[in-house]
Formats: sequence, C-alpha cells, structure tokens
Amino acid sequence: MRVPKRAPTILRADVHATFPLLRHTGFPSIRRRRLEVLQVNLGYRCNQSCLHCHVAAGPHRTESMSDANVDAVLSFVASHRVATLDITGGAPELHPRFRDIVTCARALGVRVLDRCNLTILEEPEHCGLAEFLAQHEVEVIASMPCYLEDNVDRQRGSGVFAASIRALQRLNALGYGVPDSELALNLVYNPQGPSLPPGQQALEADYRRELGRRYGIAFNRLFTLANMPIQRFGSMLVSTGRFGEYMQLLRDAHCEANLDRVMCLALVSVDWQGLVYDCDFNQMLGLPLRQAGRTRVHLSNLEVAALEGQPVAVADHCYGCTAGQGSSCGGALTGKRSGRMSTSVS
Repeated sequence: MRVPKRAPTILRADVHATFPLLRHTGFPSIRRRRLEVLQVNLGYRCNQSCLHCHVAAGPHRTESMSDANVDAVLSFVASHRVATLDITGGAPELHPRFRDIVTCARALGVRVLDRCNLTILEEPEHCGLAEFLAQHEVEVIASMPCYLEDNVDRQRGSGVFAASIRALQRLNALGYGVPDSELALNLVYNPQGPSLPPGQQALEADYRRELGRRYGIAFNRLFTLANMPIQRFGSMLVSTGRFGEYMQLLRDAHCEANLDRVMCLALVSVDWQGLVYDCDFNQMLGLPLRQAGRTRVHLSNLEVAALEGQPVAVADHCYGCTAGQGSSCGGALTGKRSGRMSTSVS
C-alpha cells in the first residue's frame, strides 16, 4: 500500500537561516577521541516532509551521493576498519546504491545502522526492503515520534502512523525487536514542539506498554532526541517568534556531565558530496570539520590518525545535545533530568 502523500502544514519551511543566530556561543570546547562511527548522509530526498526534520528533507529534494562518493565511503570503511556505518538521509533507502552499500559493509563485518522512517517499507518500488534488512542483519533505528496516531500524523503527515504500525508489525514478523533475536529494532521519539524530551526510561516503558497492548508491537529500545534549532524546525521557531525562548531552554538545561558522552567525540559525518563534519547537525549548518587548516575536507583526504584530540566545531545548537538528560543519535546520554523539561507527549 502506498503511503498518503499529504504532509503536515509547514510555516514557510527553510526560509529562515538560523546559523547567524547560533554562531556566537558560550558552549564549552570539546575534543575528539578515536573514530568509531562513520555516519553517512546519502541525500536529502525523502518520501515525507516532517515538521521537526533538521535536514529539511522531502520528496522534492534532489541532493544525492554520486557513485564516486559512494565508492569513497566503501573504500574508507574497508581501509580504516570502521566499527559502525550509520546510514541516514532523507530516506537513505531511496538512494539507488543503498543495498550495495549495506551488502559491502556487512561483508566486511561492519555493524550497519539504517535510520528508517518506516513508511518507506510500504512504497511499492521498495518491495522486499524489510526482508533485505533482515537478511543482512541491519540494525533498524525507526522514527516513531509518539504512540498516539493524532500526534504522529500531525508531525509527519496524514496516514503516516497507520503505515508505520504496519511496517513495525512487518519487521516484528521478520524477527526484529523480539526476544531471543539478533535483529535490533530501536524507535526514536521527538517532541512535538519547542520542549525537551521526557525521561527516556519512563517514556520507553509507556511506548512498550501502549504499542504492545494496542498493536502487538515489540522493540528493543526507545531513543529520545531533542529537536535541533536548525533547518525546518529552526525556521518554524523563528517564524513563530519562539527561537530565543527555545535556545534559552536549552542553555538553562545544559548538563556538564553530558559533554563526555556526545556523539561527535567518536563520529564523523559525511554529506552527499563526500565532505566531512563533526556531526550531522553541523553538516546541516555548513559547519565543517577542520583539519590542517582546511575548511572543506573530503572523506578521501581525511587524516584519521590526526582526528584524536582535534577540537570539535561548536555553536549554540550544541546545547541541544547536552540539555537535560542529553540527546544524541543513540538517545539520552544520562538519566538526569531538568525540572524545566516537558513530560507530555500529548
């Protein structure tokens, strides 16, 4: 069944550039550790247009990684024995070489993560995608911003919740997220608006109870992610006059302990052009990883041995990763919570 294409109403998305508002920052300096994760954005095309999307992805985006850059990624993975390949987009599965990338990386023994929006599994032209992921033991990290239909459809588009439920049930039938299976299925929660996520552990229990009781769905873990004040979500904040308020919330909830756990310490993000960044958020702001005085470093020229100890490029949006319990591509960083965080998912 094809997913309904009606997207949520967006307030002139992507009109307002937020980097000028984020450039001057008091965020603490942090330095990189040994590289463990290569996160690759294959392009910004997606079959959805979500209100919270920090990539501003959508059906009309045309950016897509070239064959030469895909080959550079696979060469890098093989040469540097990267432990984890984290594939994202847009909808990364829309890239014509998605399956080739997965197959090659898994043949090298690399752990592969697919950041999946779930509805892509229902697109007719991607028939067999769920079975392919299971066959190659790809870890699925699936967007599921709520266990309530109205909330999901409001954020991601009409019909998305029902399609997501069907996709999760299909993944479960293949062994994903069920007891005694090696196939990992993790869900991702984003707040509906300019508030911080509730406690990850408690919300995970709610998801497990409600999705299990209502739909028979099982999963491994829930990751809670804060919305970043960049691209589509940042533009919405500016349009509604709430950008300063949200940034103050992030700064006030900053937790120093989270600095030692942020993802950029051991990760390099690669854009569709093969250029490298300290994280996916910096990529969206055009804030590149710097090395040997160069401000635009291609993956094929990255000096991996020199990464350790190198400063991470930071701006005010970095408070989104350290506020409250912390937020990263792997979910909450600590169990601590700020008293100012919203605990509502309604």
